[in-house]
Amino acid sequence: MVDLVFFYGTLMTPFNRTGQLRVDQHLLYEGRGTIAAALFDLGIYPAAVPASDARVWGEVYCMTHPAIVLPALDEFEGCRADEPETSLYTRELTRVTLEDGRVIEAWAYFYNAPLGRAERIPSGDYLQYLGRRA
Repeated sequence: MVDLVFFYGTLMTPFNRTGQLRVDQHLLYEGRGTIAAALFDLGIYPAAVPASDARVWGEVYCMTHPAIVLPALDEFEGCRADEPETSLYTRELTRVTLEDGRVIEAWAYFYNAPLGRAERIPSGDYLQYLGRRA
């Protein structure tokens, strides 16, 4: 099983959501990277959707116990593997390009509902986007 996970929104370090989910002790920071996706602002959190012509920035973590971490993340993200059509997000294995140029595979959560009038975040970097709005 792949033991890497990619966070691009409120699961990144500054938000401390992984601490609230009690999975911090099972996550080791590996570095920053990008995935092929477009990023949108849904108001209280972002949404990434697969796209071949855009990149989304985020953080990569190694899960020391994926069997503990993934179910907690799935629940947080509204991801139901047995009912993907009703899931808010779906978890998919995706290619991540790290800052040093290496390409790895990690789990990432992609938005699985209508975007409505969500504003696109052109930079693909949620932290940079929030800094500009502050």
